[in-house]
Amino acid sequence: MNLKLDRLKNFDGRKGPLVLLILDGVGMSRNVAGNAFQQATTPVLDRLFTSDLYLELKAHGKAVGLPSNGDMGNSEVGHNALGAGRTISQGATLVNEAINNKSIYNSIAWNNVIKAGKLGHTVHFIGLLSDGNVHSHIEHLFSMINKCVEEKISKIRIHALIDGRDVLDRTAPKYIEMTESLLSEINIRNQYDYQIASGGGRMNVTMDRYEADWDVVKRGWNTHVLGQGRKFNSASEAVNTYYSENPDINDQYLDPFVIMNEDGVPVGTIQDGDSVVYFNFRGDRAIEISRAFEEKAFNKFDRVFHPNVFYAGMMQYDGDLNIPNNYLVSPPKIDRTISEYLCNENIRSFAISETQKFGHVTYFWNGNKSDYISEELETYIEIPSDKIEFDKAPKMKAAEITAKTIELLETKKYQFGRINFANGDMVGHTGNMEAAIVACETVDTCVGKILEVVSKLNGIAIITADHGNVEEMFIEVNGERKIKTSHTLNPIPFAIYDSEYNSEYEMKNKDDYGITNIAATLLNLLGYKKVADYDESLIEFI
Repeated sequence: MNLKLDRLKNFDGRKGPLVLLILDGVGMSRNVAGNAFQQATTPVLDRLFTSDLYLELKAHGKAVGLPSNGDMGNSEVGHNALGAGRTISQGATLVNEAINNKSIYNSIAWNNVIKAGKLGHTVHFIGLLSDGNVHSHIEHLFSMINKCVEEKISKIRIHALIDGRDVLDRTAPKYIEMTESLLSEINIRNQYDYQIASGGGRMNVTMDRYEADWDVVKRGWNTHVLGQGRKFNSASEAVNTYYSENPDINDQYLDPFVIMNEDGVPVGTIQDGDSVVYFNFRGDRAIEISRAFEEKAFNKFDRVFHPNVFYAGMMQYDGDLNIPNNYLVSPPKIDRTISEYLCNENIRSFAISETQKFGHVTYFWNGNKSDYISEELETYIEIPSDKIEFDKAPKMKAAEITAKTIELLETKKYQFGRINFANGDMVGHTGNMEAAIVACETVDTCVGKILEVVSKLNGIAIITADHGNVEEMFIEVNGERKIKTSHTLNPIPFAIYDSEYNSEYEMKNKDDYGITNIAATLLNLLGYKKVADYDESLIEFI
């Protein structure tokens, strides 16, 4: 494979480093109401975002390989796009294609799932029950349920993780009613036994990521596998009870619940011989529960009972570590990422973030590959995240990230660095406007400190984002203000801070430019031509 980069004839880059600052979850909207970024005091970013070297980019929908322009972007596809330099079909698109062409149902993994059911065991589905299309889609679940009916599988259990993050808060009853209605219709028509067995809010049960809090996964294990948790007669009853007990509770933080039969016994514990499908397609919040099912020498918590099941993910969530071993749809294969080219040119680089986004600036940036491309040329730094709800500490680890970034830059060893500030996204997801304003102001201060060092070193910085969130903290629905904790469809900022800028280049500006155009721009600013099949650069040399 040819990974050779060609030098530009009229621009060699700057003497100092090129630094990419990713403001996770900071989109651009002209609406002030509900816009934490607009309401925050951000003098550094305001100056950058009104300069001549500024434009706005698409970071959602087809621009990042998702099925439609109604699909919001997310950190995973955003960082895939940043690293790949071109649009790659992503999780939801791949699953849709596999369902439409039936390849998902011809896979070895699916046949093993069905085999367990035909032998009289239970088929279990665990995943996020919504149509947010970021981690999962309820229609994917319904397609598999209906295929089980076609295959004459008589017993299914659903373990429903409640969203309120990729969709509007307190919409859980809608998705539960849709599911219960489908299951009831199937049971009446076929005399089958299809039920919701357990569940809980996604941030409280099962869906931890980057080993930030294994207790989240433990609660999921206890709920789904062991049938331990608060007992209810139905999922609808569980959610409505939690709502009535705490009118301010957010769907994503709902406590675990277990559905009981008329004898007070859990309806859906996971037993030897069963099959389990984790139907989320996105990887970051799927890896840990997959490890709990698959690893024999698992030591993160006491599983009490480790059932011998056939376990499959919707996709393989980590190809390098083979997590899980069995999966229904192959993940996107992303080769020739920008870091592969830079390493081939012996360019030293670093990547830094706190735990919540560390995998994004490494694994996802590198095309869904774990570990270094070159340990000799790359340095990866993870700052451990606090184990606390992020609106309680909205500054998160931005100061620590900034201090470490400055330390790395001042060694003068690195020509390129990428930094992710998680504040806008993680605090934006809480729905807390006051905390989100603090998050934006914190990031602004930290960006300013890094730019001072970049300037001192005669370097360049690019300030951008991976998707929107914090700029739309609530919306109006039927005249009622609703807290919005999900990502957005808004464009993202893109600004160049060039300490030695002398009008050698200018910004292009097309309506269809997106986040995939950034990689070629990075290459240009390092003094290289864009790779042939990368999307075009955002700058034009004069």
